[in-house]
Amino acid sequence: MEKGARHRNNTGKNHPGGSEAEASPESGSGGGGVALKKEIGLVSACGIIVGNIIGSGIFVSPKGVLENAGSVGLALIVWIVTGVITAVGALCYAELGVTIPKSGGDYSYVKDIFGGLAGFLRLWIAVLVIYPTNQAVIALTFSNYVLQPLFPTCFPPESGLRFLAAICLLLLTWINCASVRWATRVQDIFTAGKLLALALIIIMGIVQICKGEYFWLEPKNAFENFQEPDIGLIALAFLQGSFAYGGWNFLNYVTEELVDPYKVANPGEPEDVCGCVPRDGSRLGERGGK
Repeated sequence: MEKGARHRNNTGKNHPGGSEAEASPESGSGGGGVALKKEIGLVSACGIIVGNIIGSGIFVSPKGVLENAGSVGLALIVWIVTGVITAVGALCYAELGVTIPKSGGDYSYVKDIFGGLAGFLRLWIAVLVIYPTNQAVIALTFSNYVLQPLFPTCFPPESGLRFLAAICLLLLTWINCASVRWATRVQDIFTAGKLLALALIIIMGIVQICKGEYFWLEPKNAFENFQEPDIGLIALAFLQGSFAYGGWNFLNYVTEELVDPYKVANPGEPEDVCGCVPRDGSRLGERGGK
């Protein structure tokens, strides 16, 4: 009995407040700690996802998918399969975002699950290889579209493409460093522009179908190969399709800047059942004494 009393007293000395310190582990985190501003709402969050998915890939990849697939029907199957895979990945990331509500995306999840070394390696691979090459492709595509009308009979000069791409990257980097609000507004504006361009392409396609231009959409002609089938080319078609859908995980890099990440992840569900971890931090299965 005396040993138990001494143990409890020592625990109270080491942890002031005793059980209160254990019951409220977040009590000291809301005071003078440094945190990111929560300025991204539901509309801006959707704009980030749509704006990153509908990028240069959707305007470049269709050509590569069709050429590598070898037929219109197989190309449509590639688009459907890659879309389903992307949707599953997005649902998984939505659950990860509300379960581990930290900014950083892949880095935060790998670090918390596999440890610091794996997270460190994942971060540096992304910083040195993945993201620079991805942004370079997007910037070069943008500069190619901008300069192509100025050179209607030939290709734009490589120096001009690289210079304009570098200016684009530097300008967007400055905007993102200056203000999250500016960045989200620019994202919303460009998202609206890309949606307008896609809507125009879709409308023109529907007009052509109404005029009778649907020969390759007929089942008997859809799978007619215009080149020899090759497994390597089909794999490249899937890669091109995946590149077009890329960007579905970008919102998880700014999770801590979301006004209400639970609402963003599940906008149509009640707040107490919208994720793996409710607002009070307890597991759904542990609530109500279960």
